[in-house]
Amino acid sequence: MDFALTQEQEMLVDTVRSFCENELYPLEDEVERLGTVPIEIGNEIKQKVIDLGFYAANFPEELGGGGLNHLEFALLERELGRASMALNHFFGRPQNILMACTAEQRERYLIPAIKGERMDALAMTEPDAGSDIRSMKCAAVRDGDDWIINGSKHFISGAEHADFIIVFVATGEDETPRGPKKRITTFLVDRGTPGFQILPGYESVSHRGYPNNILTFDNCRLPSTQVLGEVDGGFDVMNEWLYATRITVATMSVGRARRVFDMALGYAAERKQFGQTIGRFQGIGFKIADMITEIDAADWLTLAAAWRLDKGLDANREIASAKVYATEMLARVCDEAIQIHGGMGLMNDLPLERFWRDARVERIWDGTSEIQRHIISRELLRPLGS
Repeated sequence: MDFALTQEQEMLVDTVRSFCENELYPLEDEVERLGTVPIEIGNEIKQKVIDLGFYAANFPEELGGGGLNHLEFALLERELGRASMALNHFFGRPQNILMACTAEQRERYLIPAIKGERMDALAMTEPDAGSDIRSMKCAAVRDGDDWIINGSKHFISGAEHADFIIVFVATGEDETPRGPKKRITTFLVDRGTPGFQILPGYESVSHRGYPNNILTFDNCRLPSTQVLGEVDGGFDVMNEWLYATRITVATMSVGRARRVFDMALGYAAERKQFGQTIGRFQGIGFKIADMITEIDAADWLTLAAAWRLDKGLDANREIASAKVYATEMLARVCDEAIQIHGGMGLMNDLPLERFWRDARVERIWDGTSEIQRHIISRELLRPLGS
């Protein structure tokens, strides 16, 4: 593995970081105060990204995307992680799962999403089915050539601005030695479809302005052309196209941790107590040393996992390791940064208390830390017959 970035990759990092600092940072306090991103601001960000040529950077060039590989996309996401989630959402990275679109779906969903004409959101989680996808109760039954969906989803990020939702729904059940096992199918559901509603979700302390939503389906009728992939093939679609979404959480955690660290380092080098800067005291200096060591470790874990994907190597364990370590690292770094700043660290005059709150959800969404550790241990034990 070559640890050096190419000139093009360095330019990518510099461009995205500059965009965050100049276009997104100045808007963060307002979004925090409002608890939302006014749609005109979101559209303005989206248009600037399109003009910059970075919209849908995770899609192939031949389809109009940026054509970044996994490593390059991880670098992009790392820099976006420095900025508010509510704002960087409009930077535009449609779900890779849309590559499973076929025939008319490509013109109706895939291409408009890549061009920034339509925005998507992904819906899997339910009140009684978080990490256990097979226990979902939102179900669809056939009615001629159509499907009728009933049930609900919650914690759906990005749905408030989405033009359509990619929804995973139970479409049958198989008996297994370990009990009933749901068959899952993926559907494309347009906003405004009769029987489908997007409702406000719960108030969260993390990522204000990037709300979660509740989706309800009440005899929602969809034609078979809305099935993404094969009927009962939802897990195949999920495994092929959602395999690396955990890298996004890991890389963004690294980017945010570096922004927090820069604030802590600057403060430790300037703040004076007892006649010297506080960074010269071992209690603070050692915190700084530990913080950067953990950030670098999480960074390399994440980039190495993305590199493995680009090489066509299995990376399930490596991605899980990156996700669990980077998200837990972010929590520790935010906590230590506040400790270094003392009482001011908890005041909303500084963004540290926001980073501290935002960090908490990273260990939960896209697979909890416990699920990641299960994946890691399973990958290690299975070859040994355990």
